[in-house]
Amino acid sequence: MNSVAAREQAWCAAALAGQGPSPAWRAWAYREPALVLGPSQVGQGLDEPRCERLTRRSGGGAVLVGPWMLGLSVGLPASHALARAGLLPAYTWLGELLREALRPWCPRASVLDAPRARDLQREGASPRFAWACFGGVSPGELVLGRRKLAGLSQARSAHAVLLSAGVLLYPPGIAAWRMLCDECGRPREHAGALARGCVALASRRDAARVRQELCRDLRLRLGAELSPLRARHP
Repeated sequence: MNSVAAREQAWCAAALAGQGPSPAWRAWAYREPALVLGPSQVGQGLDEPRCERLTRRSGGGAVLVGPWMLGLSVGLPASHALARAGLLPAYTWLGELLREALRPWCPRASVLDAPRARDLQREGASPRFAWACFGGVSPGELVLGRRKLAGLSQARSAHAVLLSAGVLLYPPGIAAWRMLCDECGRPREHAGALARGCVALASRRDAARVRQELCRDLRLRLGAELSPLRARHP
């Protein structure tokens, strides 16, 4: 459990179990690729995977995390107003917070409401790509036009609500999308469609600076909205 992705899932499990300070949040900077699967995807893909495989508590499609992505986890006690508000309001809250934080790099990004998400699902998101997080869209997620910038997921327990997000800092490149297809046992032909269906904040060269500035902004915004708040960031 030494990788960043493994520590992330351990943190999320502890938050859902009501362990540790709450509310709390943490940002994650991944040093190496890891495949994070939704609960329904366990057992799929290669018998001998080439990267670490983890299972998250929340639903949604498979995510290949790596240096190109910033992860965000927010744990709320079940008694918190955002937790009591329900699934969609919690998603919308996190999506709007991210939209404002990402404005310096992507000022035209928008948060999907339910009708717009349904429209995009009908118009462009083929069901055959829904196995991947960035192969489809859901309410609360961030898009630029029809291209996905940030994916969200949510898990709930008797103790807490966990909100998670993945933001593309720079384009992963076709090799990463092919690895995702390979690891999930999907045709490599899907890689091109997945690459075309997403958008990133910056170039690879600028990613470290963007990550640093984004984490600083998130710390201020989350600190202002959630109290008491305990935060850690890369």
